[in-house]
Amino acid sequence: MQEPTSFKPFVPPEARIAEFTVKSVLMGSLFGIIFGAATVYLALKAGLTVSASIPIAVISILLGKLFLKTTILENNIIQTTGSAGESIAAGVVFTLPGFLFLSEASSANYFNYVTILVLAVIGGILGTLMMIPLRRSLIVKEHGVLPYPEGTACASVLKAGEKGGELAMTAIWGVVVAGSYAILQKIFHVIKDVPDFATRQANKIFPSARIAGEITPEYMGVGYIIGPKIGGVLVAGGILSWFVLIPLLASLINPDLIAAQLAKLGYLADIAKPGGPGGWDPSTHNFADWSTAIYRAYVRQIGAGAVAAGGFITLIKTIPTIISSFRGSIGSLKKKEGIVADVPRTEKDLSIKIVGIGSLLLVLLIALLPSSLIPGSSVGSKLLLGLLVIIFGAFFVTVSSRIVGLIGSSNNPISGMTIATLMGTCLIFIAVKWTGHFYEPMALVVGGMICIAAANAGGTSQDLKTGYIVGATPKYQQIALFVGAIVSSLAIGATIKILDTPTHEMIQQGIHHAIGTDKYPAPQGTLMATLIRGILSFNLDWQFVLVGVFIAIVMELCGIKSLSFAIGIYLPLSTTFPIFTGGAIRGLAEWRNKKKNNLPEEEDLGKGNLFATGLVAGGALAGVIVAILSVNEKVNAGLGKMSAESGLTRWLGGECYKWLGVAFFALMGFILYRVAVSKAKKIY
Repeated sequence: MQEPTSFKPFVPPEARIAEFTVKSVLMGSLFGIIFGAATVYLALKAGLTVSASIPIAVISILLGKLFLKTTILENNIIQTTGSAGESIAAGVVFTLPGFLFLSEASSANYFNYVTILVLAVIGGILGTLMMIPLRRSLIVKEHGVLPYPEGTACASVLKAGEKGGELAMTAIWGVVVAGSYAILQKIFHVIKDVPDFATRQANKIFPSARIAGEITPEYMGVGYIIGPKIGGVLVAGGILSWFVLIPLLASLINPDLIAAQLAKLGYLADIAKPGGPGGWDPSTHNFADWSTAIYRAYVRQIGAGAVAAGGFITLIKTIPTIISSFRGSIGSLKKKEGIVADVPRTEKDLSIKIVGIGSLLLVLLIALLPSSLIPGSSVGSKLLLGLLVIIFGAFFVTVSSRIVGLIGSSNNPISGMTIATLMGTCLIFIAVKWTGHFYEPMALVVGGMICIAAANAGGTSQDLKTGYIVGATPKYQQIALFVGAIVSSLAIGATIKILDTPTHEMIQQGIHHAIGTDKYPAPQGTLMATLIRGILSFNLDWQFVLVGVFIAIVMELCGIKSLSFAIGIYLPLSTTFPIFTGGAIRGLAEWRNKKKNNLPEEEDLGKGNLFATGLVAGGALAGVIVAILSVNEKVNAGLGKMSAESGLTRWLGGECYKWLGVAFFALMGFILYRVAVSKAKKIY
């Protein structure tokens, strides 16, 4: 283990340069709002997120050099404040949409702005609060043991910014390309949103097989960032769903049974009424789109079972790491040296008293909030919720912080921890005779806050690692994280409610929430609600769920990470296929760079990675902006008049219009490839 005394930060402890300033906090808060909103959009669409720290650091360096004249420590505060938005948004979106999918329709009332805001703030503060006493034991004393890859990479970006380079412009060009593409696609509709090609139901050999792609910049960027291996596993799950399960079920199941199953799940009002996923026609006893109908009726439940099993298997596999992480962190705290009067600037944390008082206040806040905001029949029941949040939070924040130190935030098994929290909470509820529909939202509250806290703790750890390397003042970073958690939560709740606004067509079909539809499927939130219902109310179609469970087990026995494969089963192929395309471009670029003996493009500072990050940020932000504009009926009508889709369809024909979109997507992929294989410059 490397002793902390042997490490010299980039900015010495005795240096006194601008750090926690008004402009750094304001800029960080702005980035927290922007990237929090973008993460909400991306997580609702694909169930995936990407780290915000590096793109925020890159952009802050560019703005600092051009306009703000910021120091390296001010840029660090900007990325610290801003990255809280991405972490909290991920935790919120992965759980709280579950309110919409619980047994009682009244549970959806908790999916309001104020409740989302309160839970996001509490979870975000808890994640940062619990990290204060862990910083020295995890970040400092184990500096040579826990690499914290994203935090280290972000520190390299900040140091590179002091020395100059083309990092920022590469990411900015990614945003420009994504924004231009998104304008053509989402406003002018020159590029088709989801080109699809399907076999007919009447095809006796291979009925209702379908390939589709939501060809957006953010999906290509996400695929490039996660790489060809994970992208390949994701799309493999989609191929199993759309080229194996759906054609098989389409050739075996009567359409009336499919319609009855859709009605049972609440997708269809009645089998005698038309509509629903797939376009049911009761007069002809047929579907306009068989593949979508079967996917909603059966395959999503199989996928939910696979995702639950994959998350649980991931948790079991990390139990040794969890136990050693918890023991090591608690042991380090016990051995903590006494407080010295003359503490160096780089070792000044917020007081441990703040942790104790803050935790107590959070418990009291949960207990005293009205039942219209936090579910619970009495102060006592909500007090139990608060205690469970603190207990599970202390454990999983410690676990999350150490695990991301080893394997990075992108691989942090947050879903597995949340599943474990929900299962533990539900079992406690059963032990105290809290069963039935009334207690489902209470269990989701606990799971949601723990998911938010664990996600934010992972991000907080990476930020504190960045600060340790560059020579930041820890207490200023911790204050910045509190500010970022509160400010970004204000925007996260608003973004969710805006995206949840149903279109006119949805309202006509009796759909009152856009979240949960094909537009924003919210896969993790649906899964969390499915688990809670299954444990407390016993109303699952276990035959389909168990098929998914054993598919996950088969994947593990084959040496494949079941969670990624399971997410591929659950999500539409239109989501996973363009993500796989981005991963394939990265694989091709890395092969080309290796062949040409270029610098390896493995680290987050690679030009391809930075350009892909720009694609994600630009595409996701464009999606949020268009969604916000579409809420207003007059503006939405105006946008509709700007659409070129009908004219292009008449001129080119429907099939050629689809291929035009594919051509634009291929062009964007070629640009990404050329950026990735361009001569990389050594920047540190």
